[in-house]
Amino acid sequence: MPTPYASAVLNATADEVWAYVRDFGNAEWLPGLDTGVIEDGGPADRVGCVRRLIGPGSVFRERLTALDDAARSLSYEILECPLPIRAGRARLRVAPVTGTGQAFVEWQGVITADPADEEAMEKTFAGGLYGGGLESLARRFA
Repeated sequence: MPTPYASAVLNATADEVWAYVRDFGNAEWLPGLDTGVIEDGGPADRVGCVRRLIGPGSVFRERLTALDDAARSLSYEILECPLPIRAGRARLRVAPVTGTGQAFVEWQGVITADPADEEAMEKTFAGGLYGGGLESLARRFA
């Protein structure tokens, strides 16, 4: 079972980064996506809400399963994905780097795919989706 992971240290405080990424409907920083909306129009921080992420020729649907402001973390499950996976869940966490005041961000997941697709999907999620998202955040907070 693939367990993609990516992490980065950003030039902003953990509180600044968390204030930005805790908006579950925000697709500005996600690579290859143009729009993010909460399907029922409700709040983007309500556990159980479903976001629709739309990019050129692709749609992802994901349900927020946990949001913890004190721990600066959110978790979600993938409901619909154009990639060859059967299931997926992920957690994004932001923590302070105590020596510098910067933010440490980690994004990790667990995905289920056919054995022939597992290695490619781990690389796609870790490098393309998670890594690309963290690179986008690094540029935003440069």
